[in-house]
Amino acid sequence: MTTEEYLLGRFGPLMGIGDIARILGRSTDGVRVALYTDGDVSRRLKPTMVRVGRRVYFRTVQVVDALKLDAPGEAG
Repeated sequence: MTTEEYLLGRFGPLMGIGDIARILGRSTDGVRVALYTDGDVSRRLKPTMVRVGRRVYFRTVQVVDALKLDAPGEAG
């Protein structure tokens, strides 16, 4: 099972800020602060963001690629 398959099974196609925080080992407030500052995390995650009303979600498949979560040789 690839990381992408695992995350899709666990979170579905969209992940919330709390889900991202669990993956990164940060608090939800820490992720919010990181997203609105100009840093490595925000540059990687902003392209994966989707707004639904006032809520912010992240496309799960793009998060795997953006954060390089697959270990070498794991894909496939």
